Amino acid sequence: MNHSRRWVLAASLLVPVAAWAQALGCLIEPYRVSEVGSPVIGVVSSMVAERGDHVAAGQVLATLRSEVERQSVAVASSKAQAIGELKAAQANAELARQKLARAKDLADQQFISSQALEQARAEYQVAENRHSQAREQRDVFAREHDLAQAQLGLRTIRSPISGVIVERYLSVGERVEEKPIFKVAIVNPLRVEVVLPSSAYAGVRRGTEISVTPDFPGAKPRLARVTVVDRLIDGASNTFRARLELPNADLSLPAGLRCKAELRAAQAPAPAPRAAAPSAVRSGRAAEASLRLQMDPVLVNAPIGRP
Repeated sequence: MNHSRRWVLAASLLVPVAAWAQALGCLIEPYRVSEVGSPVIGVVSSMVAERGDHVAAGQVLATLRSEVERQSVAVASSKAQAIGELKAAQANAELARQKLARAKDLADQQFISSQALEQARAEYQVAENRHSQAREQRDVFAREHDLAQAQLGLRTIRSPISGVIVERYLSVGERVEEKPIFKVAIVNPLRVEVVLPSSAYAGVRRGTEISVTPDFPGAKPRLARVTVVDRLIDGASNTFRARLELPNADLSLPAGLRCKAELRAAQAPAPAPRAAAPSAVRSGRAAEASLRLQMDPVLVNAPIGRP
């Protein structure tokens, strides 16, 4: 009976514990790296950014020589803004319309022949066609202006992403062909690559948070979120890879650091205490009552028949 009570007490005090905990090596990398080049061949005219600078998406990094392109833009702009020919065609079309209206009135009164009326109608149609051609030509000039501006814009090198300048490959006066000019890396957020054992595959899913401790002086553990989990396990090493996204809003962590990723398995649920059998409960109650009688000196020493 005492053994049964001790077993029930021990079962009620049992608490769950972590099945396993393991620290795995990982590598902190830039979230994305872009080699920024030029879509056209040219000569570097100016450098606006330098290695180590933080740049925003669309920010100017460098410019190429663009004297010819600037003149093309000026010529195209002059053509697009010229409205003399359009106004002349519009006035001619209005005059032809008025002539046609007068010719119709005169033809109704039989003052002119039908041939004169047809001639006035043909002149009006020709004037309207010339007016339409003038409008279309002006639209063409506007598109040529946009094309010239686009060609000029190719001479300005802009950052495709927001990040930090990692390398500057060329200087002012050098010719740009196929070689990139800058290397830009996104450092907020950072990307963490970690190799995990196959035993952790069931517990790692997209969105799972994992504690990452960078190998950097003063760095504290941070939570990274899983973004990619490989669907293939390497049979030779019995491992798989996962990619994490590590926030770095304060830009305090540089990319390229080694780190430790701590995985903790799910805790095993505590076994429910088993209920004692009814006979064992009754026996236990009788034993407790006998024990209280033995331990109570008043009941033991009291004379029989005295209250």
